[in-house]
Amino acid sequence: MALSLSILYRGPLSSCNYACGYCPFAKRRESYADLAADREALSRFVGWVEARSGDRLSVFFTPWGEALTRRWYREVLVRLTNLPNVERAAIQTNLSCRLDWAARCDPAKLAIWATYHPGEVAREAFLGRCRELASLGIRHGVGVVGLKEHMDEIEALRRELPEDVYLWVNAYKREPDYYDEAALRFLEAIDPLFPVNNRRHPSLGRSCRTGHSVIAVDGSGTIRRCHFVPEVIGNLYEPGFESALVERPCPAPTCSCHIGYVHLDHLGLAEVFGGGILERIPEQPIWRR
Repeated sequence: MALSLSILYRGPLSSCNYACGYCPFAKRRESYADLAADREALSRFVGWVEARSGDRLSVFFTPWGEALTRRWYREVLVRLTNLPNVERAAIQTNLSCRLDWAARCDPAKLAIWATYHPGEVAREAFLGRCRELASLGIRHGVGVVGLKEHMDEIEALRRELPEDVYLWVNAYKREPDYYDEAALRFLEAIDPLFPVNNRRHPSLGRSCRTGHSVIAVDGSGTIRRCHFVPEVIGNLYEPGFESALVERPCPAPTCSCHIGYVHLDHLGLAEVFGGGILERIPEQPIWRR
C-alpha cells in the first residue's frame, strides 16, 4: 500500500558558520571524515526516496547547524524537488549560502524556513537573499528568535519584508518570565502565533500525527516519532518498517517546539498551516502591518 508520509530528516551534520550565543553548534567545525559520513548518509536516504516511487513523500531537513553551506544538501534539494513522488522538500537555513542552485529546483515543491540572526548577518544582506528566493518563485517564511535585545531588529525586519511573507518569532524559553506584558503585546503584533509558541503545551496522552503520518529519521535510518521522543520505533531501511507507523498518544508531559507541537491534533494547527506545515507558513495570511 502506498504511503503518504512526511519525514523530518536530521543526519549527523552538526556544524554552523554562525556564532549565536544560545546555540550549542555555533562555529562548530567537523572533520573531513564526519562530513563524508554525513554525505553518505544523505545519499542513502535520497536513494530510498527515489526507490519509493509509488509513495507520496514530503521531506523536511532539520539539521543541527547549517546545511546549505554544504554542496550535497543543495544538490539533494534539486534532486528531490524534481521527483514525481515528492510533494515538498523543505529545509531550515540561515540563508548564508548562494542560491543559484535553487533555479534548478521545482519551485512548486521547494520551501525554505529561513531564520534571521541579528549580529551574524546584515539585515539588508538577509533581505536580499529573501528577494532572490521570491524572484525564483520559491515559498519561504522568515523567523527570528525573540531576544529582548533584538526587538528593534524584529520590528525593522517586519517593516522591510514584503507583506505576503510571514514573519514568525520563536519565544526565548530558557529564562522563566522572560517577557513583560509590553514585550508580549509587541511580539504578538508581529506574529499572531507567538502566544502559541511561548508556552509548553500539555501533550501526555494527547493525539499526535507523529509516529503515524509524520516521522523523524536520523542518518542511520532510525525512526522515532519525533525529535523530542527518544524511543525508537523502527528503521527506514528495514523491510516492513511500515508496520511501525501507527497512531499512538504522545508519551511526553509537554511539547514546546514548533516542529513538535504543530502536529498535536487538539491545537488545530494543521488547519492553520495546511500545505505549509513543514515550512511554517500558514495557509492563509494571519499577520498584519
